[in-house]
Amino acid sequence: MLIPEVEAFLQCQTPQGWIECALDHPEELLLDHANCEKKAAGTALSLMFRYAEREELQQYLSRLAREELRHFEQVTALMKKRGMRYRQLSPSHYARRLQQHIAAQEPDKLIDTLIVLAFIEARSCERFYRLAPHLDEELGRFYTSLLKSESRHFEGYLRMAELYAKKPIAERVAFFAEIERQAILTEDDTEFRFHSGVPKPQVDPKPQTSQAAR
Repeated sequence: MLIPEVEAFLQCQTPQGWIECALDHPEELLLDHANCEKKAAGTALSLMFRYAEREELQQYLSRLAREELRHFEQVTALMKKRGMRYRQLSPSHYARRLQQHIAAQEPDKLIDTLIVLAFIEARSCERFYRLAPHLDEELGRFYTSLLKSESRHFEGYLRMAELYAKKPIAERVAFFAEIERQAILTEDDTEFRFHSGVPKPQVDPKPQTSQAAR
């Protein structure tokens, strides 16, 4: 079950068109999911080094990085079982669309970063929930099992933002909620990714007609 807090935090549901595209691209779905888990662990570790003086944040990120790497191992194990080979994929534009609005100066930079990460985790949770009923039993069960941890990550990042903010964060949360909504509903993405909008279909260029054929 998708927790009400995640549903209330996000300003839109994943479009049905994205779900249909995900079902048509099972290998890309798992590949990008694995890459997202690895990037999430890397982001947590990077923040640990950048904000070493923040004790509560250090402890939270350490636990989170371990859990994200465990998820990476689980996804790649599923891929191997299904005859899929792990490789890098080009990232979606989703995270960049959010990150480009993060404040440049501290302490606002940290607060915005934590809010953006909360949105990424919340959207991941929502997408697992929307996808699970349409997947085979093994993968559906696995995605359902991730709901609790992803919602916990969302709540944790938001809690850290509230802890370190010097003022209420509701205004910044609302700002990024609208940016995130636009990123999910965009029709400008050309490739399917775990956090992409609904990819627009590729149009094959019309063949050139030679003068001799006219």
